[in-house]
Amino acid sequence: MGYLYIFGTIGFTVYGQLILKWKIDQQGSLPEPFMDKIIFLLQLLLNPWIISGFIAAFCAALCWMAAMTKFDISYAYPFMSISFVLVFILSAFLFHEPISVQKAIGMGFVVLGIIVMR
Repeated sequence: MGYLYIFGTIGFTVYGQLILKWKIDQQGSLPEPFMDKIIFLLQLLLNPWIISGFIAAFCAALCWMAAMTKFDISYAYPFMSISFVLVFILSAFLFHEPISVQKAIGMGFVVLGIIVMR
């Protein structure tokens, strides 16, 4: 059951990050005037998708607290690196973000680190 909590943390984290990126990209760039920035951010905060991203972050925190009851943090925390890898891969597919050789090598090192730490 402990691994389910870790992977719940990862799943909710990845979901939240991708949703935020998706909706913020649709909203556009942050405007320059201060009041326009406030309005821009309030519109984002009231967006149901953005709210779902925040709820996912809260659920991720709950899963992480549950995971901490099952594992030492030194064992569990390296698994969180999987979220970096998933966001990297999914952002390339969903948002057409570029994958450079350097980024791919870096992600390879992250995966290698997860394997070594386990």
